[in-house]
Amino acid sequence: MLGRIQGRLNRRIVTFLSFAAVLMMSWTAGISPATANAAGEQVPAHTIPAAWQLRVLKDFGLTSYRDAIPHAKALPVKGRAPKTGYKRSLYGTAWTDNADVLYGHNGCRTREDILQRDLVAVRMREGSNCIVESGLLLDPYTAEIVYFVRGPQTSAEVQIDHVVALSDSWQKGAQQWEFQKRVNFANDPRNLIAVSGYINQQKGASDTATWLPPNKAYRCEYVTRQVEVKRVYGLWVTQAEQDAMVRELSKCC
Repeated sequence: MLGRIQGRLNRRIVTFLSFAAVLMMSWTAGISPATANAAGEQVPAHTIPAAWQLRVLKDFGLTSYRDAIPHAKALPVKGRAPKTGYKRSLYGTAWTDNADVLYGHNGCRTREDILQRDLVAVRMREGSNCIVESGLLLDPYTAEIVYFVRGPQTSAEVQIDHVVALSDSWQKGAQQWEFQKRVNFANDPRNLIAVSGYINQQKGASDTATWLPPNKAYRCEYVTRQVEVKRVYGLWVTQAEQDAMVRELSKCC
């Protein structure tokens, strides 16, 4: 237990120092600490949380998180189907660009698109419009700052989470979908968020009833996205999941 706590503390210290070092390098080079992600959003260093707050409202045309409450109540309620037959390949090649969604068919793999969107102070590979070499992430699930550096030992520090997990979707309606719809679902930016690798592994295939981000300030955004993705794609929920969605959203503004 002590080892896990110490490890988490060390990670926060390292990422904070990395963040400070990048800002210092920017100031030394005469670059403003205000940066922009690939979506063109200006994100001053001292207000980085603005990069991940309220985005879901824009993505789904809502005016407040509470707009999602009637949507949650309207989701079909059924039991979880067996996971029998589930394979990642049934959702296409991982991070394929061959998806009919935002950023699809743009010549870049989906993972690179999301890294560009969610990281700030992004440094691209020389001569490439796709490959992110480094950047800063304020992980919305934990509120920890992560310094991303591409490499065999470091790339997994930042992972792309399917907010509604692929295996969860398989057990709640996606078994009946055509292949291309599953490919679109797996690569839809509305269902994807860059987060710390360890927290993505912790979440796994959980739904709202079984896991929520430890960063409580992000829970309204997270649950709203779960609801809206399931609504748009026609997935069902369990009764416990629907109850958790409504309960969490009732706390939101």
